[in-house]
Amino acid sequence: MKLLTDLVLAGFDAPAPYGRIARGALVLEGDQILYAGPQSDLPARHQALEPTSLGGRLVTPGLIDCHTHLVYGGSRAREFEMRQSGASYAEISKAGGGIVSTVAATREASEATLIEQALVRLDRLIADGVTTVEIKSGYGLDRDTELKQLRVSRRLGELRPVRIVTSFLGAHAIPKGMDADAYIDTVCIPTLKEAASEGLVDMVDGFCESIAFTPAQIERVFGAATELGLPVKLHAEQLSDQGGAALAARYGAKSVEHLEYISDDDIAALAKAGSVAVMLPGAFYFLKETRKPPIEGFRCAGVPMAVSTDSNPGSSPMTSLLLAMNMSATFFGLTPEEALKGVTVNAAKALARDDLGRLAPGCLADLAIWDVTDPAELTYRMGDAPLHARYLGGEAC
Repeated sequence: MKLLTDLVLAGFDAPAPYGRIARGALVLEGDQILYAGPQSDLPARHQALEPTSLGGRLVTPGLIDCHTHLVYGGSRAREFEMRQSGASYAEISKAGGGIVSTVAATREASEATLIEQALVRLDRLIADGVTTVEIKSGYGLDRDTELKQLRVSRRLGELRPVRIVTSFLGAHAIPKGMDADAYIDTVCIPTLKEAASEGLVDMVDGFCESIAFTPAQIERVFGAATELGLPVKLHAEQLSDQGGAALAARYGAKSVEHLEYISDDDIAALAKAGSVAVMLPGAFYFLKETRKPPIEGFRCAGVPMAVSTDSNPGSSPMTSLLLAMNMSATFFGLTPEEALKGVTVNAAKALARDDLGRLAPGCLADLAIWDVTDPAELTYRMGDAPLHARYLGGEAC
């Protein structure tokens, strides 16, 4: 049993802003939090424990990056250079760029290579106080590579002190030379079933958009996920309103991502379904978008908002969750408290994990300890990670 004292708590189970407790204490037993609250209210049974003073530092739940594409091969830097020089999307695609290039590089890369490259990105997230990362497949678009991405994702959680949540994103793009319906029925769904049978999948995702899959096609994937007992989430309404959010709400999606073009009716549907709206400011910035997600609409409807890096090679090559928090405030207008909730309690909801993202008895003892005292500092700073230490399951790491 561990007693941490002389700390500032920001864990959202107290009535003050940020759930802030100025002089707090934590008691950890095994991998769980046993007590979180004012040091003055520490139960008598814990007062004989040898305390570890944190010197007045801020303690938050370990941060959660709930939407990443962290495992992939190759680089799209040359494509970025072409775009900055005025090349169109069609010209880039003709030159072999776009998702096709990432799919080809990921198919070609060995598991060892993918692990080596992904660990560099993962280590950067860990340095930002991240303790849980969701990682999607979706750069294989064939059986072998989709399974390879998922195996690599699982392996990352064995090589680093971090929790990994895997999402099967077979319905990410239409492979070159294939019909979308044929791909869904003959590759995507059979691969999902095989991945589930091997224990490689925690959630199922899809991309419902004019350049990807229709709601009817995604619904077939969601139907298979439901039969397998897997929760769903969805990329939707990023570029246009295709009705993806409404479909996700009907299936009780844990989260729906992007949502720049979501309608008021679909916001209400997400609220009724209890789905989390995931804000991805990195893609908004990188693609130079101008239409913002309807933040005030989410607030008014009571839709929880999460924040994520969307770390990927094509539209958000970012590996700082703290920077994503700053961007969500600067570009989208989230308050610093909303941004912090977006990478803790609401990000946990997006991953169907009610045991993460809060400093409360019974939750897993995943902690981030910061060399600051004001929670707003975490959103305010740019390119600065004032992390002092992390705990994963009650152990310093």
